[in-house]
Amino acid sequence: MRVVIAEDSVLLREGLIRMLERGGFDPVAAVGDAEALLAAVEEHRPDLALLDVRMPPTHTSEGLRAALELRVRRPEVAVLVLSQYVEERYARRLLTGDTRGVGYLLKDRVADVEEFLDTVRRIASGGTALDPDVVSQLLIRQDHGPLDALTPREMDVLAQMAEGRSNSGIAGALTVSESAVAKHVNSIFTKLGLAFSDNQDNRRVLAVLQFLEA
Repeated sequence: MRVVIAEDSVLLREGLIRMLERGGFDPVAAVGDAEALLAAVEEHRPDLALLDVRMPPTHTSEGLRAALELRVRRPEVAVLVLSQYVEERYARRLLTGDTRGVGYLLKDRVADVEEFLDTVRRIASGGTALDPDVVSQLLIRQDHGPLDALTPREMDVLAQMAEGRSNSGIAGALTVSESAVAKHVNSIFTKLGLAFSDNQDNRRVLAVLQFLEA
């Protein structure tokens, strides 16, 4: 089975290559960011993509966003998320609907190499594997009120606003255009019921307050 690996830690990436080769897999590409992952999948058409959640440039949720994109663009490619974190918002989307060929494991819980390789084989063959801690966290229903209406990208923008970044700073952090950020910000204001006002800064503060309360 052909595997593409996306992991920004060089040591862990090399370790995964050796481990998969030992298990009879063919690691056709090993990259360090989500953009390179998507390109490698298009080039090599693997059976499985094994990826981390937090990768450059922002080290937040690039891996999971790439996994969601892969499920749309290449649904025949199995996806195994191997991470130290449970990123609930995107993980919930990844595990909604058809979960064949999907796995989410926590790195700290991978204690047996052969068991891990068996799990990889099962996912690549269309099975599902979820870490119990992932399941338990996702079963805790979170009600964020008006924030539930926001798209994942709008939540990313709002989180950056909460850190005090300007539109220009958000554009740089999320590697998008400033005009795209402005559109997201206006959409956030609309969905949170913050009516138009000449005082743009005040609306930003009110939006951030809703975010922090949630």
